[in-house]
Amino acid sequence: MCLSSILLQQKLLHVCSRRLTNHVPISSMGLLFASYHATTLLLFREDSSNDHVMPRRRKVSNTPGIRHKPVRKALENEMVQSQKPNPRREFDSRVSSELRKLSVEDFSPERKKPVKIATLNSAAENFEIVFGVAPCLLSLKQGRRKAYKLFVKDGEASHRPSILRTCEEAHRQGVQIQWVGKNVLDKMCSGRVHQGVCLKASPLNYLTENSKSTHSRKDNSTPLWLVLEGIQDPMNLGAILRSAYFLGVDRVASSLRSSCSLSPVVSKASSGVMEVFGVYGYENLESMLRLKAAQGWQVIGTVAAEAEESQIPVTNCSEFKITEPTLLLLGSEGEGLSKELLSLCQTLLTIPAGRDLFPGIESLNVSVATGILLHSLLFSRRSPKTQQP
Repeated sequence: MCLSSILLQQKLLHVCSRRLTNHVPISSMGLLFASYHATTLLLFREDSSNDHVMPRRRKVSNTPGIRHKPVRKALENEMVQSQKPNPRREFDSRVSSELRKLSVEDFSPERKKPVKIATLNSAAENFEIVFGVAPCLLSLKQGRRKAYKLFVKDGEASHRPSILRTCEEAHRQGVQIQWVGKNVLDKMCSGRVHQGVCLKASPLNYLTENSKSTHSRKDNSTPLWLVLEGIQDPMNLGAILRSAYFLGVDRVASSLRSSCSLSPVVSKASSGVMEVFGVYGYENLESMLRLKAAQGWQVIGTVAAEAEESQIPVTNCSEFKITEPTLLLLGSEGEGLSKELLSLCQTLLTIPAGRDLFPGIESLNVSVATGILLHSLLFSRRSPKTQQP
């Protein structure tokens, strides 16, 4: 019995090799291999009664070209793979020809190149990580920063229209794009909400008087500058910039001392407004205010509704009308305006509460108060033409 099984296996292997040489169709080969496996299984069962002559499990020949995995299973797997949707085809149908060319590079060695997080977080080098779709896209469009590389989350999220627009802009600007995992982006921005995209770019600094303004007036309305003293919370500063830009402030000026820097956190909190709307920085706000007051500008301060009485008149913000160039001053989150700046104010504005307040919550968040004050003032201002009878 042992000799017959060996002869049968050699005969089957001989037939297989001849048919492979003659290019037998895959269906015939499948039947041939299936019969071979079935015959071998039967031989194993017959031999199991004589364990001392032959072991239960026999080693199958390692002849090159013979696969031990059943052909039918391999064909089924191939059919399943062929029926799966092709995301690359759907991706190509939704994007521009320019970005379609870029998508060919998705699986290049550069895409799979590991990113060194320690290098990206190094403070010694002159760059920072901008995160979020709007900050990255506006940073690329405005060109105020020097962009080095755009990092995009790999996977289906990179096919969102906002991500595609950012990639197109980076490609147009000649900025290298690299696809990375979510954990890499998380480490780049210290776990903040990056929306699947980060940009390695040079920092943004406060503008000076010699800087070219990125905003120009298109009407003859009375100008309004927003002056910030000691805003330390980057989330507050970002929200203030967003409101100031939306409502039509002509310039935002900030003290450089005791104020937060123009960091990527501020840019994200401003929804990218910081990339468009430049913030001017001053070492000495008092000198700037005195100079503007000498030029005919009115200096308006802000106080809480329950502030102590002062010699400076306090006015409800809804009753104040802008009739001349104005500087609106807002102080820090905890202390408010300093005594030096308060002494330069001609009027103090307050926001009245709509109910009796519990002790300790008599004031608003500085960014919320800024939005209310700006809305009230900017919609009350009149251009020189409308002021004439």
